[in-house]
Amino acid sequence: MSMTEWRGASAPVRVDLAGGWTDVGPYPSDFGGEVVNFAINKRVRATIARGKEPEDYDLSFETPRGSGLGTSSAMNVAISGLLSDPGSVENIEEIAEMAFDLESREGMICGRQDHWASARGGFNHLLFIGDSVEIIPFEPTRSAKMWLRKHLLIAYSGESRNSGEMQEKVWARYSQGDQSVIEGLHKIRSSARSMANGLQQDRRDMVVGSLREVCEGVDLIDDSIHGPFRSVIEPLLAKGSVAAWKALGAGGGGCAGILCTPGSREEVHSSVEVAGWDVIEWDYEETGLELSGE
Repeated sequence: MSMTEWRGASAPVRVDLAGGWTDVGPYPSDFGGEVVNFAINKRVRATIARGKEPEDYDLSFETPRGSGLGTSSAMNVAISGLLSDPGSVENIEEIAEMAFDLESREGMICGRQDHWASARGGFNHLLFIGDSVEIIPFEPTRSAKMWLRKHLLIAYSGESRNSGEMQEKVWARYSQGDQSVIEGLHKIRSSARSMANGLQQDRRDMVVGSLREVCEGVDLIDDSIHGPFRSVIEPLLAKGSVAAWKALGAGGGGCAGILCTPGSREEVHSSVEVAGWDVIEWDYEETGLELSGE
């Protein structure tokens, strides 16, 4: 189709570094959530031909659905951008909230961080208080970004998962006052501030410590979240080839973010491929929602 025959929108997926889960209600209303994430150069695209009904859009994905990279949220950001009045797309925060509402109306238990990361692009440090989102000024140092880019390996286990099912389990226990879940969420929330400080100060020890704190907190809320990854990653951790790691997204399958120690990336890359996992090559994506066509 020519440029005059179609319209399109695309939005990037994200890596949730620290604080994920604390953006999901009711935690933001009870305690306030905090997240650090960044967008990567893998997109979901929505296109629609001229004259077609709004619901007749086509979708394409550069990462697997159920990967833990916020693919469904990026999809809803792209759809929201595609179906919105072009003049309103300048309000990226409004698009992010439209996408969140769209996903919530589908009955999904989800937080807001994925939609905001996808709509905005780049690095994000976000606070969640009730239904409001606050953007904290945040700029990692160039050297910290280069170090993270070099050493963070994203590996897809090939085992997709339904994040809603995992969310339901955790939040059912939370609503019952399960102290392990509450303690784990508090630990995950505190990891976001140390992650932001570590990246802004180029304190790599703080980044590693934050990822380890996330892992500890996640194991408290539900140890099955990391279950599919342990047999492959923990031997590498014990050998000193991996400094820290975490499941991306809700876990229980999908992708893991693996922070390799200096000089160990090739070994880790080889080990996860031997296990049948796929390594996703990535780079930072500074641009969020993009529109194309007329």
